Amino acid sequence: MKTNGKKNALIMCECAIMIALAAVLSFVKILELPYGGSVTAFSIVPIVIISYRHGVKWGLLSGFVFSIIQLIQTASTLSYATSFLAAVTIILFDYVIAFTVIGLAGFLRNKVSNPSAAAVTGTVGVCALRYICHVISGCTVWAGVSIPSTDGLLYSLSYNATYMIPETIINAAAVFWLFGCLNFRSEKISVAKKIEKNLTETVSASISILSLMVAVIIDAVAVFASLQNPDSGVLDFSLISNTNFTLVGIVSAIGIVLCVVFAIIAKVTSNSAKKVN
Repeated sequence: MKTNGKKNALIMCECAIMIALAAVLSFVKILELPYGGSVTAFSIVPIVIISYRHGVKWGLLSGFVFSIIQLIQTASTLSYATSFLAAVTIILFDYVIAFTVIGLAGFLRNKVSNPSAAAVTGTVGVCALRYICHVISGCTVWAGVSIPSTDGLLYSLSYNATYMIPETIINAAAVFWLFGCLNFRSEKISVAKKIEKNLTETVSASISILSLMVAVIIDAVAVFASLQNPDSGVLDFSLISNTNFTLVGIVSAIGIVLCVVFAIIAKVTSNSAKKVN
């Protein structure tokens, strides 16, 4: 019990340090857009490291605390909310959910033996989830405020992509380099041992996750496009019947099949590499 308590205390201290580092890095903005959104200097990397080192539970907790800090930093955005529901939507989709999901980045840590592949794929995946959150907020709450009320979904998709794509690339590149140089799974972070990198496993694992993420994004666009009221630009869930469910079904099926197939390839390759070693 004492050992577990001491271990948890050390993890909590490490989480606090990483959250503080993430908060500081979020102030270093490479690009800041006029209506919200920015490209930061690797601000989500510390949360990715926590999630990979100690698991999704600690990652989500750290991501949640980080989301509250982000909300406090830019609380002035709530003044643009036109109703209580709008304010709640901003808090949830632009902050709490959008930044908490970063804590899911380490979900492949025990499934993919290549640390760089696992961490980079997780980073790209959580950035895609964060992008979806901002798009939902943009085409609902911000329609008619900072973005046009007509074609709000398309505008939100484009606007949020202008900073989320470079944000994803920058953070994924940093994660790839760090996880190639350092061993984050050891009790104390150390220099990574030179191991033969398995290109097949890396590519297969990445395609597996990314194919599912692409399917989710396409499905989200298809569904939310049909829910958008053409007059007001806001979401109207009574229009759900307008959704092209055939397209959604086909895209989902393809995404799931590709995900499963390449996950199996990555797993088989990983097991083969372990037997050889």
